[in-house]
Amino acid sequence: MKAKPRVSHLSQDRRRALQLIASTARGTTEDLLVLAHGFSRDTVAGLVLAGLLTVVTETLRVGGPTVKVERVKITDDGRSALEG
Repeated sequence: MKAKPRVSHLSQDRRRALQLIASTARGTTEDLLVLAHGFSRDTVAGLVLAGLLTVVTETLRVGGPTVKVERVKITDDGRSALEG
């Protein structure tokens, strides 16, 4: 049986990050969260370690060389944390 993540209280910053990622169907990149939205890499890493976000690696090829992109996506536990 999978253990539930330990989320006692979401800080305003963590809640805002989860809400932003939940609103994007494909997720986003960590760089976009840090550079465009002002989140710290520690905040993103903490949400991943808590099981509220996951990192998915995609391989893309758009007319040129193949590129690997790591997208950050919200987990079911992350959605539950937003509701609770």
